Amino acid sequence: MQIAGSTALVTGANRGLGRHFAEQLLERGATVYAAARNPASVDIPGAIPVQLDVTDRGSIAAAAELARNVSLLINNAGSFTGVSLVDGDRSDIELEMNTHYYGPLDVIRAFAPQLAKHDSSAILNVLSVLSWVTFPGYTGYSAAKSAAWSLSNGVRLELASQNTQVSALHVGFMDTEMVSHVDAPKSDPAAVARLALNGLEAGDLEILADELSGTVRANLAGGVATLYPPSA
Repeated sequence: MQIAGSTALVTGANRGLGRHFAEQLLERGATVYAAARNPASVDIPGAIPVQLDVTDRGSIAAAAELARNVSLLINNAGSFTGVSLVDGDRSDIELEMNTHYYGPLDVIRAFAPQLAKHDSSAILNVLSVLSWVTFPGYTGYSAAKSAAWSLSNGVRLELASQNTQVSALHVGFMDTEMVSHVDAPKSDPAAVARLALNGLEAGDLEILADELSGTVRANLAGGVATLYPPSA
């Protein structure tokens, strides 16, 4: 996927990792639609603000009508409620699933016809190391990201015939507002965006942004006992 000369749409582009994606895409020569629930919050010079709420199919359809000639779609918009699966508020679980699974699915379905008009096109889904492993306090979020991983694999197969590359970014904690409450090592979101875009241009289908993601990925073959070793 060549970024220079492409037309990209980034969801959740008004802050955090999404903002870095939009800025770096512009630097690499792309036309950028910067999508956010409140387009007035997009203040990136050169970007085209677009109203898009990934949990609202009407909003998605309107964005697909407004943003034309898209050849690169980055599903970045996220949420984190901290909800638990067993006793958490069901509405929070649904929000996580709507944001991380149904939302990207609906966005992909809306923009797939535009992507198909290009000789080559691409989708980048921002996932997480929590697509593969979970911890207390992250079970609801992790379930939604696991679903998004399966979504990425599924649409990759279904869109292969139209030459749409589908890549997935796995990353641990980043230094963004969404996880400002977490006391743990965090990656620089600008560096993550740069690595992800490099991987996208290289044709990588799975992009690991940090050491934690690489370690967990390597341990998947060891099964549950390796991912969740019994405490001493």
